[in-house]
Amino acid sequence: MTSTLAIDFGTSNTAVAILEGGTVRRVPIEGGSDTLPTAVFFPARGGAMRIGDAAAQALIGGEEGRYMRALKSVLGTPLLHESRLISGKRRTLAEVIAAFLAELRARAEAATGQPQTRALSGRPVRFHADPVRDAQAESDLRACYHAAGFDHVGFMPEPEAAALACHGMGAAGRTGLIVDIGGGTSDFSVYRTEGDGVRILASHGIRLGGTDFDGALSLSHAMPLLGHGSQLRREMGPGLLPVPNAIYADLATWAHIPFVYTPENRRLAAQMARLAVQPEQMDRLVTVLTDETGNDLAFAVERGKIAANRGDDAQIGMGFIQPRLAAPICGRSLADALQGFGTDLERAVAETLVRAGIAGRDIGDVVLVGGSSLMRLVTNLTARCLPDARLHRSEAFTAVVDGLALATAAEQRSGEG
Repeated sequence: MTSTLAIDFGTSNTAVAILEGGTVRRVPIEGGSDTLPTAVFFPARGGAMRIGDAAAQALIGGEEGRYMRALKSVLGTPLLHESRLISGKRRTLAEVIAAFLAELRARAEAATGQPQTRALSGRPVRFHADPVRDAQAESDLRACYHAAGFDHVGFMPEPEAAALACHGMGAAGRTGLIVDIGGGTSDFSVYRTEGDGVRILASHGIRLGGTDFDGALSLSHAMPLLGHGSQLRREMGPGLLPVPNAIYADLATWAHIPFVYTPENRRLAAQMARLAVQPEQMDRLVTVLTDETGNDLAFAVERGKIAANRGDDAQIGMGFIQPRLAAPICGRSLADALQGFGTDLERAVAETLVRAGIAGRDIGDVVLVGGSSLMRLVTNLTARCLPDARLHRSEAFTAVVDGLALATAAEQRSGEG
């Protein structure tokens, strides 16, 4: 029988599974774990690319090299095909994604003892709102899979895969809503349980996810300590100018961090430090660019987000920039920073219901999927939009890959035909 590998290639995390005798078997792809971070590290002095936790450990350990995360977010954009110098070799991000997928394939082959040349990949309902860019993103990802050695690649919307895996959480004949909030996108599927399966009534998605939450928190909480939002003296004449936002926006965006350490940005930061009304803050920006600690800052923001989401009064630790430097963060400031995103998510839920032709009162079950579904922002808005629905928490990081594996039964039949 032709085997099809189910791959949930996520913005933040990736998982792999196969279907054996009708049962989902998750493939341990890193240290026995069912998932691994979607991240890579290229050592500065050459050597093998590292992925997942090994990539993060190289960064945390202070090893020189290039750490990259949120690669999925560049699909369908010109950035994917731009050639850049990465650890002494010119590479495109398409080549980096293909190398990541090739390593997944090699590990899956080692774990299963079988060649793996067929894949069923998850994809967001929409990579991009623009249909042309959305189609380009899927084409880009397909090309990366082919470059990684897969001969056949199918795609399935991630919330629809999750519905396959999670339909047992509601009684037969009930209508449910999958709320899949990932690292880069938020996807929704209205489904109805029918016998042993589900029927998808409608799906919808927006380009908004956990990395956007991190970016907003970075700009609102951490970046002001580096001079964001402050002012500069004019080199000639009276008056003040606002500090430009571009460097801060790049430092707050996972996919852009590796490319912010340019000579031009370092010169600009030094010039701004010289003209800054609050030079101590701008000196910290110079330090981040000089020491290349943008990823450390992004991880610190992520940790602060998680702590504040638990309801703790927490801090974004920035002592690697300046001793004892920290930005306070709490549940209230977290909610304030993400308020606009909540409105976007509510509109997306409403649009999904319209496409399904049903009212909110008809939803009996809401199933939360994806790491960012653990945010209070998400649980609060689903309770507000669908107060009569029962809320279920799926296995947040593996529901999609489990559903993809179940869907490979059809893929395997087509491979035999």
